[in-house]
Amino acid sequence: MDQLNKTNAPVLENFWMPFTANRQFKAAPRLLAAAEGMYYTDVDGNRVLDGTAGLWCCNAGHGRRKIAQAVERQLATLDYAPTFQMGHPIAFDFAAKLAATAPGGADAKLDRIFFTGSGSESVDTALKIAIAYQRAIGQGTRTRIIGREKGYHGVGFGGISVGGLVNNRRVFPHIPADHMRHTLDVERNAFSRGIPAHGVELADDLERLVQLHGAETIAAVIVEPMSGSAGVILPPKGYLEKLRATADKYGILLIFDEVITGFGRLGTPFAVDYFGVVPDLVTAAKGLTNGAIPMGAVFASRKVHDELMIGPDNAIELFHGYTYSGHPVACAAGLATLEIYEEERLLTRASDLAEYWQDALHSLKGLPSVIDIRNLGLVGAIELAPRDGAPGTRAYDVFVDCFKKGLLIRVTGDIIALSPPLMIEKDQIDTIVSTIADALKRAA
Repeated sequence: MDQLNKTNAPVLENFWMPFTANRQFKAAPRLLAAAEGMYYTDVDGNRVLDGTAGLWCCNAGHGRRKIAQAVERQLATLDYAPTFQMGHPIAFDFAAKLAATAPGGADAKLDRIFFTGSGSESVDTALKIAIAYQRAIGQGTRTRIIGREKGYHGVGFGGISVGGLVNNRRVFPHIPADHMRHTLDVERNAFSRGIPAHGVELADDLERLVQLHGAETIAAVIVEPMSGSAGVILPPKGYLEKLRATADKYGILLIFDEVITGFGRLGTPFAVDYFGVVPDLVTAAKGLTNGAIPMGAVFASRKVHDELMIGPDNAIELFHGYTYSGHPVACAAGLATLEIYEEERLLTRASDLAEYWQDALHSLKGLPSVIDIRNLGLVGAIELAPRDGAPGTRAYDVFVDCFKKGLLIRVTGDIIALSPPLMIEKDQIDTIVSTIADALKRAA
């Protein structure tokens, strides 16, 4: 493959890129070389406004010195130490800090933290904990997990099994799982501002699947409180409450995948806090370290955790873990990230900007091909009508056009997804919306 005729262009052949049309990208690459605050800089020195917080992860923006300095200190002090039958102080310090700001606050008691290396690992960990819990309480036949269509729960075998994105699933084997219907209803809920009004009855799918499979076979149900990767799909009013009630009725654990919604995205620390619905397990990653060092976590309720603390004291309670669980450098990045969130009140800042963000996004209604706009907190989606015989190409053209004009957005199919860093200012919101508006007109 021909390389770019530029001295600052790397060799492209060797990196097999994730979730990327590799041949298309390498024919016309988009390369980011630096980042600070709300902006990337590409290899040609052009500034690019970040409308996606990296990949939903850089909630405090880029180039935060506090995080870099914490990582540097930790590398110089203790670069790595195992957490299998050993420990190091900073992992316990970080877990304690997270417990103090855990989803749902102190009353929810989601304060037992299992560290992972990513959101995918967090999901697979939560699924294993759920199955192990059911076995520990004498419900060993409960091995099935219920997910949802259009759900994204990472790329582990557990995550793709409970996930509902067809392209992620079609060629790989699955663990026992079934799926509720998704909650995207453009016909009834188009251009909703915030939580859509219609669709609470879709939560009855959990009851239907209990009747199909038997409650004695189901360990847990996992949902994203707000689906991000499938194109910002919001729960209808009362939907999550209904899932919680049905799960309680049948002894099924409820897992919230908050890899995207965690750490301020909706204007509260977690979606648990926004919706007031408390699950049994919560997955996290992305904003956990502001994207600086890969890391994930599972917040487990004391109810779940304590049932596994059984048997002789010298027995391993959960045969599960990762080489990098509680990595000291990642913990250092996480502690510094939490300090920034607290000092700058970023975990609630989205609530201050939500109305302005909402009005700005909905100003795009009526532009060519726009069939729906969805928003919650500092998240937004603009859904476009697909071109005949060429789905996804319209949004992709808008994506490339915006990048050339100095704006990074994300597209999934014909949906533009937006999730800017929480430090965004109103004039930058205006820039995002005006740049997209111009690109939509050109892509008509």
